[in-house]
Amino acid sequence: MLINLKEAKWLNEPAVWEATETGLIITTDANTDFWRKTHYGFTRDSGHFLGITADDGFTARVRVQGEFRSLYDQAGLMVRIDENRWVKTGVEFTDGERFLSTVVTDGKSDWSVSQPFKELEDFYIRITLKNGTMRIQASSDGRIWPLLRLAPFPEAPHYLVGLTACTPERGGLNVRFSEFSVGDAITTDLHDLTA
Repeated sequence: MLINLKEAKWLNEPAVWEATETGLIITTDANTDFWRKTHYGFTRDSGHFLGITADDGFTARVRVQGEFRSLYDQAGLMVRIDENRWVKTGVEFTDGERFLSTVVTDGKSDWSVSQPFKELEDFYIRITLKNGTMRIQASSDGRIWPLLRLAPFPEAPHYLVGLTACTPERGGLNVRFSEFSVGDAITTDLHDLTA
């Protein structure tokens, strides 16, 4: 089901954004990020997040478009219980390239990156969460969905799920989100990449 983004709520609303019923255009504020402790020692909860409430057993999906050029430029999906328990996944610029990135946080953050395809200025990302298991997949065309991560995630009565963008080293990244939907959790086999 497509989500009306005019009904979603902000955590760290950016100065410049425009939501329609089917999409969001955002320009990031400077020095925004989500991270907890690991390696760097700091905690940041200043990234932009526009979310809705969802019960357990959902798949969220969105198309992301942007020009990711500076260190740690990032945008994608977030699932959040509170400031200590959340996941963000999508594109992130690091080491001179765009990668698909996932940060799973339960008290402390862990970060993984992969590059199943290089077309990362216009791509799809989706998260399926059910019974304490999170399945994260990405697609360059909305039809083939390689697995990025299968991870445990704390069970909760409900979650916040939505769109996130951050620029820890600068401001001014323009991102367009479209086709944001949240529906029942997909039940396809883990290795079936076509659904």
